[in-house]
Amino acid sequence: MYEVNLTESYFPAQKDIILEDNTIGQLLLEVSKKHDSKEALVEITQSGIVGRTWTYEELYSESLQLAKALASRFNKGDHIVIWSPNSPEWVLMEFAAGLAGLVVVTANPALQEKELRYILEHSNAVGLFLTSEFRGNPMLEIGTQACKGNQEVREIINMENRTDLFENTRGNQNLPEVCPNDPAQIQYTSGTTGFPKGAVLSHIGLTSNAKFYADRCQVKESYSWVNIMPMFHTSGCGMVTLGCLNSKCRMILVSLFEPENVLFLIEKFKADIILCVPTTALAILEEQETNPKNVDSLRVLSCGGANVAPEMVRRIREKFGCQFSTLFGQTEYCPVITQHHLTDGIEDICSTIGQPVSHADVSIKSVSSREILPLQEVGEICVRGPSTMLAYYGNPEATLEAIDSERWLHTGDLGIMDSRGYLTITGRVKEMIIRGGENHYPAEIENVLREHHDISDVAVVGIPDDKWGEVIGCFIRFINKPIKTSNLKKFCRENMSPQKTPTIWVNIDNFPLTGSGKIQKFKLREDFCSGHLKQME
Repeated sequence: MYEVNLTESYFPAQKDIILEDNTIGQLLLEVSKKHDSKEALVEITQSGIVGRTWTYEELYSESLQLAKALASRFNKGDHIVIWSPNSPEWVLMEFAAGLAGLVVVTANPALQEKELRYILEHSNAVGLFLTSEFRGNPMLEIGTQACKGNQEVREIINMENRTDLFENTRGNQNLPEVCPNDPAQIQYTSGTTGFPKGAVLSHIGLTSNAKFYADRCQVKESYSWVNIMPMFHTSGCGMVTLGCLNSKCRMILVSLFEPENVLFLIEKFKADIILCVPTTALAILEEQETNPKNVDSLRVLSCGGANVAPEMVRRIREKFGCQFSTLFGQTEYCPVITQHHLTDGIEDICSTIGQPVSHADVSIKSVSSREILPLQEVGEICVRGPSTMLAYYGNPEATLEAIDSERWLHTGDLGIMDSRGYLTITGRVKEMIIRGGENHYPAEIENVLREHHDISDVAVVGIPDDKWGEVIGCFIRFINKPIKTSNLKKFCRENMSPQKTPTIWVNIDNFPLTGSGKIQKFKLREDFCSGHLKQME
């Protein structure tokens, strides 16, 4: 814990850890030189079987070979989309792109054609790297369709075909110079307008944030880290993958999350640490309570994405006998902003989001005046530091709105700060719904549903839920008579990723409106939670 006694809602950056000017490729090279024979990566296939393994020397050698192949086909600064579930090839692509100076654009493997097409076109991607399918989603077919008519995409590569992946068209290709402040990734986050925004993240932003996170978790070289987080998210490809690299430890990369398999892996590999969101942590906990495994090796269970109930923290500590640490962040900061220390008590863990990570200035500012507020006064959480995104790609207006002239990143989250610099979330400036640690923006879902020919208008609202934190509630005014919820769900899944499909459907004759004609969403939530509005059958 940082010992501070603040007098206003401003936490000055604590520089207790050296900030190293590293690129992703430089970091991999340095670690491979000193720890060449150490096991770095273990593959766990979708069927839960232990697959291939790599030492750090093998990981660097193969990444370098792939980097030269990519450099023979692409130019420094080119954008390439990786659309794949967790796999060793994803890791190799991340490192190879870092060495070759390419910018990785990440994409959720659950995306449908319209969503993937938007990311490909908006990011000006010149290559699409994908797999055949994932959980029934025909990715190769969708990817091919999404690229039709796109004049910029030069290659569609199935990463399962290593001959195509590693094809080198120029022989021993020299790699370009890559700098720490160069862009490394573009990660798309949903926007309130319904159109995703691409956060451009730098090499130093990603590598340093992962280092500070792993240090707060006290990760050691001897640790084995089970990675169940999606590689398309900063948690999987940043916090865990680069956290392992910074710590020189072993990553157990899981392709498909199954609670019983995760417990098996913790037991088999004597794993020390795992990062979860509350829903996956709860699933693992319930599995351990029902079918216990030997998890005595586990030292840290880290959790982010949503608030955690005190009872869940107590049960995890009891069943796993490990430290529990929660964190708060957002993609635009690579992503960790605040995090608990392993020595923090249960009251702080359950009622706060911890202290800022190393090198991060954090403040609570007035939403209207943007002035720093007194302690314990609600305002917008703002952060400034080496992990701040470079920009929203192709969106200067949104960039100026998010990052002010003093380089403060405005998170859109409301909170308070105490004299110790511990923060507490109180709400959100915007209407983002957090379901099981995953962010959803109502406008995106509303825009899709408004295209349905039977719907007159729609409002999407977050509804409190004990398991998920929030679920997506959809309030609809139909043109004529209501249609079946099964048809509405089918329509959503054909036009959006399945996780964006509302859970609760409510038929409403008239929306409550403000004086200016805007829908009062808080009133919809209140009326549903009080029982005045009922779910559709």
